[in-house]
Parts: sequence; C-alpha cells; structure tokens
Amino acid sequence: MNFETDDEIEAAARAMIACTLPKERWTHAAHFAAALWLLRDRGEAAYAEMPGLIRRYNESVGGRNTDTEGYHETITQASLRMAARALAEAEGAPLSAVLAGMMNGPCGRSGWIFDYWTKERLMSPEARREWVAPDLQPLPV
Repeated sequence: MNFETDDEIEAAARAMIACTLPKERWTHAAHFAAALWLLRDRGEAAYAEMPGLIRRYNESVGGRNTDTEGYHETITQASLRMAARALAEAEGAPLSAVLAGMMNGPCGRSGWIFDYWTKERLMSPEARREWVAPDLQPLPV
C-alpha cells in the first residue's frame, strides 16, 4: 500500500487501532505510518499505547503474541524512536512526506534493525518482552 496522503496514513492507523485493517495491509510501511500518526496525534503517549494496539491487532487477525511470534517490544520501541526522529527532523512536514523519506532511507529496508542488533539478541524472548539495547551500535536517536 502506498501512503500518498496524510488522510491515507490516518485511515490505516485508525483501521489498525479498530482492528479492521486487513492483515495483508499491515506492511512494513504501514507499521511506520501508524507510528508516525500516533506520535503526531498522541505525542509521548504513543510509546505506551502502541504495544497494546499491536498486540490486540495481531490477535484480531488470528495472530498470537508469544516469545517467538507476534508483538516485539524492542522492534516497536526502536521503530517509534526512529519515527519520532524523522518527525523532528521534518518538523511541520506532511506525514506522507515524512513516511516517504523514511521508506527511501535506511528504515525502508525491512532488515534495517539488524544494523543495530544481532539477530540472536533481537530474536530473543527477552527482546520480544522488553526493551533490549542494541548490541552492534546505538540507534541514531
């Protein structure tokens, strides 16, 4: 799904929150779209709200949140931090422009997170349950 307008970003975020977003539309870009919208709409509260929203959404589409699948705390918090950084750097820009910049940059690669964490550390049950600091290099935030 392309997010060419802020209205499309908001619609996707609200659909995820309402658990009406089709599973196939919960893409890498949609995760960042929801993060950007929540951060702009709810500010710092997004960090506390996003985990529960994702867990609930996962379950609504038949997923499970376990130590090996579903919700991942470290990836969620890292993604929120990167989205917050992008918002700050593009202060006042439309969300669609911020998202396009993110998707055309390092975060646009689905494996971007492995620039900061080893697979072993990131895929650990501990990292799924709670924030685990990067073990390769610090996040640039």
